Amino acid sequence: MKLLCLLPLVCSVALLAQYADTVVVNGKILTADPQFSEQQALAVRDGKITAVGSTAEIRKLAGAKTRVIDLGGRTVIPGLIDSHMHAIRAASFFATESNWAGVPTLAEALNRIRESAKAKKPDEWVIVGGGWKPEQFNENRLPTQAELTEAAGDHPAYVQMLYAWALLNQRGLDALNIKSDADLAGGGKLDRDASGKLTGGITGGIVPLFDRLPRPRLEQQVDGTKKFFRELNRLGMTGVSDPCGNNVTPETYDAINKVWRDRQLTVRVAYTICGFDPPHEVEEYQKYLGLMPMGFGDDMMHFNGIGEQIVWAINNVEKPDPADLERFYQIAKWAAGRGYGLTFHCGTDAAVDAILTVFERVDREVSIKNLRWSIAHLNDASPASLRRMKALGMGWTMQDAMYFSGDETERRAGAEVARRMPPVETAREIGVPVGAGTDAHRVAPYSPFTALQWALDGKTVSGKVVRGPEETPSRVNALRAYTQGSAWFSHDDDKRGSLEPGKFADLAVLTKDYMTIPVEQILN
Repeated sequence: MKLLCLLPLVCSVALLAQYADTVVVNGKILTADPQFSEQQALAVRDGKITAVGSTAEIRKLAGAKTRVIDLGGRTVIPGLIDSHMHAIRAASFFATESNWAGVPTLAEALNRIRESAKAKKPDEWVIVGGGWKPEQFNENRLPTQAELTEAAGDHPAYVQMLYAWALLNQRGLDALNIKSDADLAGGGKLDRDASGKLTGGITGGIVPLFDRLPRPRLEQQVDGTKKFFRELNRLGMTGVSDPCGNNVTPETYDAINKVWRDRQLTVRVAYTICGFDPPHEVEEYQKYLGLMPMGFGDDMMHFNGIGEQIVWAINNVEKPDPADLERFYQIAKWAAGRGYGLTFHCGTDAAVDAILTVFERVDREVSIKNLRWSIAHLNDASPASLRRMKALGMGWTMQDAMYFSGDETERRAGAEVARRMPPVETAREIGVPVGAGTDAHRVAPYSPFTALQWALDGKTVSGKVVRGPEETPSRVNALRAYTQGSAWFSHDDDKRGSLEPGKFADLAVLTKDYMTIPVEQILN
Protein backbone atom coordinates (compact mmCIF):
# COMPACT_ATOMS: atom_id res chain seq x y z
CA MET A 1 0.00 0.00 0.00
CA LYS A 2 2.84 2.40 0.83
CA LEU A 3 4.35 1.74 -2.58
CA LEU A 4 1.07 2.63 -4.31
CA CYS A 5 0.86 5.88 -2.34
CA LEU A 6 4.35 6.86 -3.44
CA LEU A 7 3.77 6.23 -7.14
CA PRO A 8 2.00 9.54 -7.92
CA LEU A 9 4.80 11.49 -6.22
CA VAL A 10 7.49 9.61 -8.15
CA CYS A 11 5.68 10.17 -11.45
CA SER A 12 5.25 13.88 -10.83
CA VAL A 13 8.96 14.30 -9.94
CA ALA A 14 9.91 12.45 -13.13
CA LEU A 15 7.57 14.69 -15.14
CA LEU A 16 9.08 17.83 -13.65
CA ALA A 17 12.54 16.57 -14.51
CA GLN A 18 11.54 16.45 -18.19
CA TYR A 19 10.70 20.14 -18.45
CA ALA A 20 13.00 22.06 -20.78
CA ASP A 21 15.47 24.67 -19.60
CA THR A 22 14.64 26.76 -22.66
CA VAL A 23 12.09 26.61 -25.45
CA VAL A 24 12.07 28.74 -28.58
CA VAL A 25 8.72 29.07 -30.31
CA ASN A 26 6.98 30.79 -33.24
CA GLY A 27 9.96 30.61 -35.55
CA LYS A 28 11.11 29.19 -38.87
CA ILE A 29 13.64 26.59 -37.78
CA LEU A 30 15.81 25.20 -40.57
CA THR A 31 16.92 21.96 -38.97
CA ALA A 32 19.47 20.98 -41.68
CA ASP A 33 18.51 17.36 -40.94
CA PRO A 34 18.66 14.85 -43.85
CA GLN A 35 15.28 16.06 -45.11
CA PHE A 36 16.14 19.72 -44.44
CA SER A 37 12.82 19.93 -42.64
CA GLU A 38 11.35 23.19 -41.37
CA GLN A 39 9.92 23.38 -37.85
CA GLN A 40 8.38 26.08 -35.63
CA ALA A 41 9.95 25.42 -32.25
CA LEU A 42 12.48 23.44 -30.26
CA ALA A 43 13.23 22.58 -26.65
CA VAL A 44 16.61 22.55 -24.89
CA ARG A 45 17.72 20.84 -21.69
CA ASP A 46 21.28 20.69 -20.35
CA GLY A 47 22.63 22.28 -23.52
CA LYS A 48 21.09 19.71 -25.87
CA ILE A 49 18.01 19.67 -28.05
CA THR A 50 15.30 17.43 -26.62
CA ALA A 51 12.55 18.02 -29.17
CA VAL A 52 11.67 19.91 -32.34
CA GLY A 53 8.17 20.41 -33.67
CA SER A 54 5.25 22.77 -33.71
CA THR A 55 4.88 25.64 -31.28
CA ALA A 56 1.92 23.92 -29.63
CA GLU A 57 3.87 20.70 -29.11
CA ILE A 58 6.98 22.38 -27.73
CA ARG A 59 5.05 24.69 -25.35
CA LYS A 60 3.93 21.56 -23.51
CA LEU A 61 7.56 20.99 -22.51
CA ALA A 62 7.79 24.35 -20.71
CA GLY A 63 7.51 24.38 -16.94
CA ALA A 64 7.34 27.23 -14.45
CA LYS A 65 11.11 27.79 -14.59
CA THR A 66 11.56 27.29 -18.34
CA ARG A 67 12.88 30.23 -20.33
CA VAL A 68 10.48 30.81 -23.22
CA ILE A 69 11.79 32.76 -26.24
CA ASP A 70 9.21 33.91 -28.78
CA LEU A 71 11.04 34.23 -32.10
CA GLY A 72 8.33 36.34 -33.69
CA GLY A 73 8.69 34.46 -36.97
CA ARG A 74 12.47 34.81 -37.20
CA THR A 75 14.60 32.18 -38.92
CA VAL A 76 16.82 29.84 -36.91
CA ILE A 77 19.75 27.92 -38.41
CA PRO A 78 22.29 25.54 -36.88
CA GLY A 79 25.30 27.39 -35.53
CA LEU A 80 27.72 28.00 -38.40
CA ILE A 81 31.04 26.11 -38.37
CA ASP A 82 34.10 27.27 -40.29
CA SER A 83 35.99 24.19 -41.44
CA HIS A 84 39.25 26.08 -42.05
CA MET A 85 39.88 29.26 -40.07
CA HIS A 86 43.13 30.35 -38.43
CA ALA A 87 41.04 31.36 -35.44
CA ILE A 88 43.58 30.74 -32.68
CA ARG A 89 46.11 33.03 -34.36
CA ALA A 90 43.49 35.65 -35.25
CA ALA A 91 42.13 35.62 -31.72
CA SER A 92 45.53 36.15 -30.12
CA PHE A 93 45.98 39.40 -32.09
CA PHE A 94 42.37 40.60 -32.07
CA ALA A 95 42.63 42.94 -29.08
CA THR A 96 45.77 44.68 -30.38
CA GLU A 97 45.22 44.83 -34.17
CA SER A 98 43.03 47.17 -36.18
CA ASN A 99 40.55 45.28 -38.34
CA TRP A 100 39.74 46.29 -41.96
CA ALA A 101 37.56 43.29 -42.89
CA GLY A 102 34.51 44.50 -44.77
CA VAL A 103 35.32 48.21 -44.35
CA PRO A 104 33.77 49.96 -47.40
CA THR A 105 36.08 52.98 -47.75
CA LEU A 106 39.78 53.66 -47.36
CA ALA A 107 38.85 56.81 -45.42
CA GLU A 108 37.10 54.69 -42.79
CA ALA A 109 39.97 52.21 -42.73
CA LEU A 110 42.46 55.00 -42.03
CA ASN A 111 40.16 56.36 -39.35
CA ARG A 112 40.36 52.97 -37.64
CA ILE A 113 44.14 53.44 -37.61
CA ARG A 114 43.64 56.83 -35.91
CA GLU A 115 41.34 55.36 -33.29
CA SER A 116 43.72 52.46 -32.66
CA ALA A 117 46.65 54.88 -32.28
CA LYS A 118 44.75 56.94 -29.70
CA ALA A 119 44.29 53.84 -27.54
CA LYS A 120 47.96 52.82 -27.70
CA LYS A 121 50.73 53.68 -25.30
CA PRO A 122 53.70 55.65 -26.67
CA ASP A 123 55.84 53.62 -29.10
CA GLU A 124 53.30 50.78 -29.30
CA TRP A 125 52.70 49.46 -32.80
CA VAL A 126 49.53 50.05 -34.80
CA ILE A 127 48.94 46.92 -36.87
CA VAL A 128 46.45 45.76 -39.50
CA GLY A 129 47.04 42.04 -39.97
CA GLY A 130 45.13 41.35 -43.19
CA GLY A 131 41.61 40.35 -44.23
CA TRP A 132 41.13 43.16 -46.79
CA LYS A 133 41.82 44.14 -50.40
CA PRO A 134 41.76 47.56 -52.05
CA GLU A 135 38.88 46.52 -54.33
CA GLN A 136 36.55 46.59 -51.30
CA PHE A 137 37.12 50.35 -50.90
CA ASN A 138 35.12 52.93 -52.81
CA GLU A 139 38.48 54.54 -53.56
CA ASN A 140 39.68 51.21 -55.07
CA ARG A 141 43.34 51.74 -54.15
CA LEU A 142 46.01 50.97 -51.58
CA PRO A 143 46.85 53.40 -48.78
CA THR A 144 50.00 55.49 -49.14
CA GLN A 145 52.78 55.86 -46.62
CA ALA A 146 51.85 59.54 -46.14
CA GLU A 147 48.28 58.54 -45.25
CA LEU A 148 49.50 55.86 -42.86
CA THR A 149 51.94 58.29 -41.23
CA GLU A 150 49.22 60.89 -40.69
CA ALA A 151 46.77 58.35 -39.26
CA ALA A 152 49.26 56.56 -36.97
CA GLY A 153 50.85 59.71 -35.57
CA ASP A 154 53.96 58.97 -33.52
CA HIS A 155 53.38 55.20 -33.50
CA PRO A 156 55.23 52.69 -35.66
CA ALA A 157 52.65 51.26 -38.06
CA TYR A 158 52.28 48.15 -40.21
CA VAL A 159 49.46 47.30 -42.65
CA GLN A 160 49.40 43.87 -44.31
CA MET A 161 47.41 42.89 -47.42
CA LEU A 162 47.04 39.11 -47.67
CA TYR A 163 50.52 37.55 -47.86
CA ALA A 164 51.44 39.71 -50.85
CA TRP A 165 52.21 43.20 -49.61
CA ALA A 166 52.74 45.32 -46.51
CA LEU A 167 53.05 49.04 -45.84
CA LEU A 168 55.09 50.58 -43.02
CA ASN A 169 55.52 54.17 -41.96
CA GLN A 170 59.06 55.43 -41.44
CA ARG A 171 58.88 54.82 -37.70
CA GLY A 172 58.00 51.22 -38.42
CA LEU A 173 60.85 50.78 -40.90
CA ASP A 174 63.28 52.32 -38.43
CA ALA A 175 62.05 50.12 -35.58
CA LEU A 176 62.72 47.01 -37.67
CA ASN A 177 65.99 48.46 -39.02
CA ILE A 178 64.87 48.09 -42.64
CA LYS A 179 66.84 50.26 -45.06
CA SER A 180 67.34 48.04 -48.11
CA ASP A 181 66.27 44.72 -49.63
CA ALA A 182 69.18 43.09 -47.81
CA ASP A 183 67.30 43.71 -44.55
CA LEU A 184 64.36 41.57 -45.70
CA ALA A 185 64.02 37.78 -45.57
CA GLY A 186 62.04 35.42 -47.78
CA GLY A 187 62.60 37.32 -51.01
CA GLY A 188 60.97 40.54 -49.82
CA LYS A 189 61.55 43.69 -51.87
CA LEU A 190 61.16 47.35 -50.96
CA ASP A 191 58.79 49.13 -53.35
CA ARG A 192 59.98 52.24 -55.19
CA ASP A 193 58.12 54.86 -57.20
CA ALA A 194 58.96 55.93 -60.75
CA SER A 195 61.74 58.17 -59.47
CA GLY A 196 63.30 55.37 -57.41
CA LYS A 197 62.15 56.71 -54.06
CA LEU A 198 61.06 54.20 -51.41
CA THR A 199 57.27 54.17 -50.88
CA GLY A 200 57.12 52.27 -47.59
CA GLY A 201 55.64 49.26 -49.33
CA ILE A 202 57.15 45.77 -49.21
CA THR A 203 56.28 43.06 -51.71
CA GLY A 204 56.87 39.42 -50.78
CA GLY A 205 58.51 37.87 -47.74
CA ILE A 206 55.53 38.83 -45.60
CA VAL A 207 55.53 35.82 -43.26
CA PRO A 208 59.07 36.42 -41.90
CA LEU A 209 58.41 40.17 -41.89
CA PHE A 210 55.38 39.77 -39.64
CA ASP A 211 57.39 37.58 -37.29
CA ARG A 212 59.62 40.59 -36.58
CA LEU A 213 56.72 42.56 -35.09
CA PRO A 214 56.23 42.47 -31.31
CA ARG A 215 53.77 39.85 -30.08
CA PRO A 216 50.92 40.81 -27.77
CA ARG A 217 51.43 40.02 -24.11
CA LEU A 218 49.66 36.91 -22.81
CA GLU A 219 46.96 38.93 -21.07
CA GLN A 220 46.31 40.80 -24.34
CA GLN A 221 46.08 37.50 -26.20
CA VAL A 222 43.61 36.15 -23.66
CA ASP A 223 41.52 39.30 -23.95
CA GLY A 224 41.65 39.08 -27.74
CA THR A 225 40.64 35.43 -27.71
CA LYS A 226 37.51 36.14 -25.70
CA LYS A 227 36.61 39.14 -27.86
CA PHE A 228 37.23 37.41 -31.17
CA PHE A 229 35.12 34.40 -30.31
CA ARG A 230 32.31 36.70 -29.13
CA GLU A 231 32.64 38.46 -32.48
CA LEU A 232 32.23 35.09 -34.21
CA ASN A 233 29.19 34.39 -32.03
CA ARG A 234 27.71 37.72 -33.18
CA LEU A 235 28.02 36.40 -36.73
CA GLY A 236 26.14 33.18 -35.99
CA MET A 237 29.22 31.02 -35.52
CA THR A 238 29.50 28.29 -32.91
CA GLY A 239 32.49 26.31 -34.20
CA VAL A 240 35.81 26.43 -36.04
CA SER A 241 38.42 23.96 -37.20
CA ASP A 242 41.84 25.56 -36.87
CA PRO A 243 44.60 24.28 -39.22
CA CYS A 244 47.65 25.85 -37.51
CA GLY A 245 49.73 27.66 -40.18
CA ASN A 246 52.01 30.66 -40.71
CA ASN A 247 53.26 32.79 -37.80
CA VAL A 248 52.13 30.15 -35.27
CA THR A 249 54.43 28.85 -32.54
CA PRO A 250 53.74 26.47 -29.65
CA GLU A 251 53.33 29.57 -27.44
CA THR A 252 50.47 30.76 -29.65
CA TYR A 253 48.26 28.16 -27.94
CA ASP A 254 48.84 29.54 -24.43
CA ALA A 255 45.98 32.03 -24.61
CA ILE A 256 43.30 29.70 -25.93
CA ASN A 257 44.40 26.99 -23.48
CA LYS A 258 43.86 29.42 -20.61
CA VAL A 259 40.44 30.50 -21.89
CA TRP A 260 39.50 26.84 -22.31
CA ARG A 261 40.74 25.89 -18.83
CA ASP A 262 38.78 28.80 -17.38
CA ARG A 263 35.66 27.50 -19.18
CA GLN A 264 35.22 30.79 -21.02
CA LEU A 265 35.26 29.52 -24.61
CA THR A 266 32.13 30.50 -26.56
CA VAL A 267 33.08 28.74 -29.81
CA ARG A 268 33.84 25.02 -30.16
CA VAL A 269 37.40 24.62 -31.45
CA ALA A 270 38.93 21.62 -33.22
CA TYR A 271 42.65 22.29 -33.67
CA THR A 272 45.51 20.67 -35.55
CA ILE A 273 49.27 20.92 -35.05
CA CYS A 274 51.76 21.63 -37.83
CA GLY A 275 55.52 21.44 -37.92
CA PHE A 276 57.30 24.43 -36.39
CA ASP A 277 60.93 23.71 -37.28
CA PRO A 278 61.41 22.48 -40.86
CA PRO A 279 62.92 20.19 -42.03
CA HIS A 280 62.60 18.39 -38.68
CA GLU A 281 58.84 17.80 -38.86
CA VAL A 282 59.05 14.03 -38.32
CA GLU A 283 60.86 14.40 -35.00
CA GLU A 284 58.61 17.31 -34.01
CA TYR A 285 55.35 15.43 -34.43
CA GLN A 286 56.67 12.47 -32.50
CA LYS A 287 57.92 14.80 -29.76
CA TYR A 288 54.84 17.00 -29.45
CA LEU A 289 52.14 14.47 -30.20
CA GLY A 290 53.49 11.13 -29.06
CA LEU A 291 51.33 11.28 -25.92
CA MET A 292 48.41 13.19 -27.49
CA PRO A 293 45.53 10.89 -28.50
CA MET A 294 43.22 11.88 -31.32
CA GLY A 295 40.23 13.78 -29.91
CA PHE A 296 42.02 14.79 -26.70
CA GLY A 297 40.02 17.51 -24.97
CA ASP A 298 36.29 17.96 -24.54
CA ASP A 299 33.23 19.22 -26.38
CA MET A 300 34.52 22.82 -26.37
CA MET A 301 38.05 22.17 -27.63
CA HIS A 302 39.72 19.02 -28.91
CA PHE A 303 42.81 17.89 -30.80
CA ASN A 304 41.90 17.04 -34.40
CA GLY A 305 45.17 15.74 -35.84
CA ILE A 306 47.97 17.28 -37.90
CA GLY A 307 48.01 19.94 -40.62
CA GLU A 308 48.00 22.05 -42.68
CA GLN A 309 51.71 22.66 -43.37
CA ILE A 310 52.75 19.10 -42.62
CA VAL A 311 56.02 19.37 -44.52
CA TRP A 312 56.59 23.00 -45.37
CA ALA A 313 58.86 22.30 -48.34
CA ILE A 314 56.11 20.63 -50.40
CA ASN A 315 53.32 23.18 -50.01
CA ASN A 316 51.93 24.00 -53.47
CA VAL A 317 54.98 22.44 -55.14
CA GLU A 318 54.03 20.59 -58.35
CA LYS A 319 57.16 18.41 -58.38
CA PRO A 320 58.39 18.08 -54.79
CA ASP A 321 61.86 16.88 -53.95
CA PRO A 322 61.78 13.08 -53.42
CA ALA A 323 63.39 13.43 -49.98
CA ASP A 324 60.68 15.87 -48.89
CA LEU A 325 57.98 13.53 -50.21
CA GLU A 326 59.53 10.61 -48.33
CA ARG A 327 59.45 12.65 -45.13
CA PHE A 328 55.82 13.46 -45.82
CA TYR A 329 55.08 9.76 -46.33
CA GLN A 330 56.71 8.88 -43.01
CA ILE A 331 54.57 11.45 -41.20
CA ALA A 332 51.37 10.41 -42.96
CA LYS A 333 51.93 6.72 -42.20
CA TRP A 334 52.77 7.54 -38.57
CA ALA A 335 49.58 9.59 -38.29
CA ALA A 336 47.46 6.86 -39.91
CA GLY A 337 48.82 4.26 -37.51
CA ARG A 338 47.66 6.38 -34.59
CA GLY A 339 44.26 7.20 -36.02
CA TYR A 340 45.04 10.90 -36.35
CA GLY A 341 43.12 13.30 -38.53
CA LEU A 342 45.13 15.10 -41.20
CA THR A 343 44.50 18.14 -43.37
CA PHE A 344 46.88 19.33 -46.08
CA HIS A 345 47.27 22.77 -47.66
CA CYS A 346 47.23 22.47 -51.45
CA GLY A 347 46.52 25.38 -53.75
CA THR A 348 46.41 23.78 -57.19
CA ASP A 349 45.31 20.58 -58.87
CA ALA A 350 48.75 20.25 -60.44
CA ALA A 351 50.30 20.07 -56.97
CA VAL A 352 47.79 17.66 -55.44
CA ASP A 353 48.80 14.65 -57.56
CA ALA A 354 51.99 14.02 -55.58
CA ILE A 355 50.10 14.38 -52.29
CA LEU A 356 47.34 11.95 -53.25
CA THR A 357 49.95 9.50 -54.51
CA VAL A 358 51.51 9.49 -51.03
CA PHE A 359 48.10 9.00 -49.41
CA GLU A 360 47.34 6.09 -51.73
CA ARG A 361 50.67 4.52 -50.80
CA VAL A 362 49.89 4.93 -47.10
CA ASP A 363 46.39 3.52 -47.55
CA ARG A 364 47.78 0.31 -49.04
CA GLU A 365 49.71 -0.22 -45.79
CA VAL A 366 47.48 1.39 -43.16
CA SER A 367 43.92 2.21 -44.17
CA ILE A 368 43.01 5.89 -44.00
CA LYS A 369 39.47 5.48 -45.34
CA ASN A 370 37.77 6.12 -41.97
CA LEU A 371 40.12 8.86 -40.74
CA ARG A 372 38.42 11.75 -42.56
CA TRP A 373 41.62 13.22 -43.97
CA SER A 374 41.19 16.32 -46.09
CA ILE A 375 42.68 18.67 -48.65
CA ALA A 376 42.31 22.40 -48.01
CA HIS A 377 41.90 25.09 -50.71
CA LEU A 378 42.35 23.34 -54.12
CA ASN A 379 40.07 25.77 -55.96
CA ASP A 380 40.78 24.17 -59.35
CA ALA A 381 40.24 20.56 -58.25
CA SER A 382 39.72 18.28 -61.24
CA PRO A 383 37.05 15.55 -61.28
CA ALA A 384 39.88 13.00 -61.41
CA SER A 385 41.44 14.36 -58.21
CA LEU A 386 38.07 14.49 -56.46
CA ARG A 387 37.40 10.86 -57.41
CA ARG A 388 40.78 9.85 -55.96
CA MET A 389 39.88 11.70 -52.76
CA LYS A 390 36.49 9.98 -52.63
CA ALA A 391 38.15 6.56 -52.97
CA LEU A 392 40.35 7.39 -49.96
CA GLY A 393 37.42 8.53 -47.81
CA MET A 394 38.78 12.07 -47.89
CA GLY A 395 37.00 15.41 -47.72
CA TRP A 396 37.62 18.90 -49.08
CA THR A 397 37.60 22.07 -46.99
CA MET A 398 36.57 24.79 -49.43
CA GLN A 399 37.01 28.50 -48.71
CA ASP A 400 35.85 31.72 -50.34
CA ALA A 401 39.34 32.63 -51.61
CA MET A 402 37.90 33.49 -55.02
CA TYR A 403 35.98 36.35 -53.39
CA PHE A 404 39.32 38.16 -53.18
CA SER A 405 41.26 36.46 -55.99
CA GLY A 406 38.61 35.77 -58.63
CA ASP A 407 39.36 38.78 -60.84
CA GLU A 408 43.07 38.01 -60.87
CA THR A 409 42.41 34.31 -61.51
CA GLU A 410 40.17 35.13 -64.45
CA ARG A 411 42.84 37.39 -65.97
CA ARG A 412 45.54 34.80 -65.48
CA ALA A 413 43.74 31.55 -66.32
CA GLY A 414 40.81 32.74 -68.45
CA ALA A 415 37.08 33.03 -67.88
CA GLU A 416 36.28 29.38 -68.70
CA VAL A 417 38.69 28.10 -66.05
CA ALA A 418 37.57 30.61 -63.43
CA ARG A 419 33.85 29.92 -63.93
CA ARG A 420 34.19 26.39 -62.46
CA MET A 421 36.27 27.45 -59.44
CA PRO A 422 35.77 26.03 -56.92
CA PRO A 423 33.93 22.97 -58.27
CA VAL A 424 31.63 22.47 -55.29
CA GLU A 425 28.77 20.91 -57.22
CA THR A 426 31.10 18.46 -58.97
CA ALA A 427 32.45 17.44 -55.56
CA ARG A 428 28.93 16.98 -54.23
CA GLU A 429 27.93 14.82 -57.20
CA ILE A 430 31.05 12.67 -56.81
CA GLY A 431 30.31 12.32 -53.10
CA VAL A 432 33.29 14.11 -51.57
CA PRO A 433 32.39 15.67 -48.20
CA VAL A 434 32.69 19.46 -48.42
CA GLY A 435 33.13 21.82 -45.48
CA ALA A 436 32.77 25.57 -46.00
CA GLY A 437 34.98 28.24 -44.51
CA THR A 438 37.07 31.35 -45.02
CA ASP A 439 40.79 30.74 -44.29
CA ALA A 440 40.52 33.98 -42.26
CA HIS A 441 41.82 36.29 -41.06
CA ARG A 442 45.03 37.12 -42.97
CA VAL A 443 43.74 36.28 -46.45
CA ALA A 444 39.97 36.68 -46.10
CA PRO A 445 37.23 38.29 -44.02
CA TYR A 446 36.04 36.06 -41.18
CA SER A 447 32.29 36.63 -41.66
CA PRO A 448 30.51 33.43 -42.73
CA PHE A 449 27.81 35.52 -44.39
CA THR A 450 30.37 37.04 -46.76
CA ALA A 451 31.31 33.47 -47.70
CA LEU A 452 27.69 32.33 -48.00
CA GLN A 453 26.75 35.22 -50.29
CA TRP A 454 29.82 34.58 -52.44
CA ALA A 455 28.90 30.89 -52.63
CA LEU A 456 25.51 31.81 -54.06
CA ASP A 457 26.29 34.73 -56.38
CA GLY A 458 29.87 34.00 -57.47
CA LYS A 459 30.79 37.68 -57.20
CA THR A 460 34.25 38.86 -56.24
CA VAL A 461 34.88 41.74 -53.86
CA SER A 462 34.84 44.07 -56.90
CA GLY A 463 31.30 42.93 -57.77
CA LYS A 464 32.27 40.89 -60.85
CA VAL A 465 30.55 37.55 -61.40
CA VAL A 466 33.27 34.97 -62.05
CA ARG A 467 31.83 31.54 -61.15
CA GLY A 468 29.28 29.95 -63.47
CA PRO A 469 25.89 28.44 -62.51
CA GLU A 470 27.10 24.85 -63.02
CA GLU A 471 29.26 25.10 -59.88
CA THR A 472 26.91 27.28 -57.84
CA PRO A 473 25.28 25.47 -54.91
CA SER A 474 21.69 25.90 -53.79
CA ARG A 475 21.00 27.80 -50.58
CA VAL A 476 20.32 24.46 -48.90
CA ASN A 477 23.64 22.95 -49.99
CA ALA A 478 25.61 26.09 -49.10
CA LEU A 479 24.14 26.05 -45.59
CA ARG A 480 24.76 22.32 -45.25
CA ALA A 481 28.44 22.87 -46.11
CA TYR A 482 28.70 25.48 -43.33
CA THR A 483 27.00 23.27 -40.72
CA GLN A 484 26.79 19.48 -41.04
CA GLY A 485 29.47 19.51 -43.74
CA SER A 486 32.02 21.30 -41.57
CA ALA A 487 31.18 19.16 -38.53
CA TRP A 488 32.22 16.06 -40.50
CA PHE A 489 35.83 17.28 -40.50
CA SER A 490 35.94 17.75 -36.73
CA HIS A 491 34.58 14.23 -36.19
CA ASP A 492 31.52 15.40 -34.28
CA ASP A 493 28.76 15.59 -36.88
CA ASP A 494 26.87 13.16 -34.65
CA LYS A 495 26.77 15.90 -31.99
CA ARG A 496 26.24 19.11 -33.95
CA GLY A 497 25.68 20.61 -37.38
CA SER A 498 21.90 20.11 -37.42
CA LEU A 499 19.04 20.90 -35.07
CA GLU A 500 17.88 17.43 -34.07
CA PRO A 501 17.05 15.82 -30.71
CA GLY A 502 20.17 14.66 -28.90
CA LYS A 503 22.49 17.19 -30.55
CA PHE A 504 23.98 20.33 -29.01
CA ALA A 505 21.68 23.33 -29.04
CA ASP A 506 24.15 25.31 -31.14
CA LEU A 507 21.96 27.68 -33.11
CA ALA A 508 21.70 31.18 -34.51
CA VAL A 509 18.64 33.40 -34.80
CA LEU A 510 18.87 35.55 -37.93
CA THR A 511 17.56 39.06 -38.58
CA LYS A 512 16.22 37.98 -41.98
CA ASP A 513 15.24 34.72 -43.66
CA TYR A 514 18.31 33.20 -45.30
CA MET A 515 16.14 31.10 -47.60
CA THR A 516 14.10 33.91 -49.12
CA ILE A 517 15.88 37.28 -48.95
CA PRO A 518 17.66 38.54 -52.07
CA VAL A 519 21.14 37.03 -52.30
CA GLU A 520 22.79 40.46 -52.17
CA GLN A 521 21.41 40.93 -48.63
CA ILE A 522 22.91 37.75 -47.16
CA LEU A 523 26.26 39.41 -46.44
CA ASN A 524 24.55 41.63 -43.84
